[in-house]
Amino acid sequence: MGTFRHQTRVIHDRRLKNNSRNTGVEIEDLKNYPITWESDLATAEKLGIDVVFAPDKAELYPDGYKFRITENDLSLKYCGAHRPGHFDGVLSVVTKLFQLVSPQKAYFGEKDYQQLQLVQGLVNAFFMDLTIVPVPTLRETDGLAMSSRNRLLSPGDREKAPLLYKALSESSSCEIAKACLNSEGFKVDYIEEFNGRRLGAAYLGKVRLIDNVQI
Repeated sequence: MGTFRHQTRVIHDRRLKNNSRNTGVEIEDLKNYPITWESDLATAEKLGIDVVFAPDKAELYPDGYKFRITENDLSLKYCGAHRPGHFDGVLSVVTKLFQLVSPQKAYFGEKDYQQLQLVQGLVNAFFMDLTIVPVPTLRETDGLAMSSRNRLLSPGDREKAPLLYKALSESSSCEIAKACLNSEGFKVDYIEEFNGRRLGAAYLGKVRLIDNVQI
């Protein structure tokens, strides 16, 4: 679900890193997503990870993705409204991984707060015997949330990118945040408030950035 530094990690009696990808995302989005397998393995070894779990698509989806997990409320809002089917893919692959690994704990980053809430809801709804642990968002020194997508930004867009965090943090309203970002060349998907957070997603060029802050 991304490069190592914002990966989901599941824990049983050993530390395990998952390297599976969501088959529910848009084909164009998946095609452009950075693949950092070699650096991920090197980082896992450096950190003393016991097992890297990386099943291929045929192994994870022997049914060809005919069966899937669907949530019909939160998954249709915010990122879900702009990426149809995305969270079906997330919840389906997470369910499969939890069943295969039987973790005691699974760590999900707060950067994708909507995903975190959906996974927690999944665990509660299906009485899964594990704990979801939120992980605070890691940021670059200029405030930009760390993401493998950042490496796809042009130098000029990389300079602008921290404005997403700044707008979410400092604007007095969602509308003001949107106006600020649009004036700087962002193409805003949404900025909304949910569950004590201000969530936002916007494009810089072809790169889609997401972030959220507590309010």
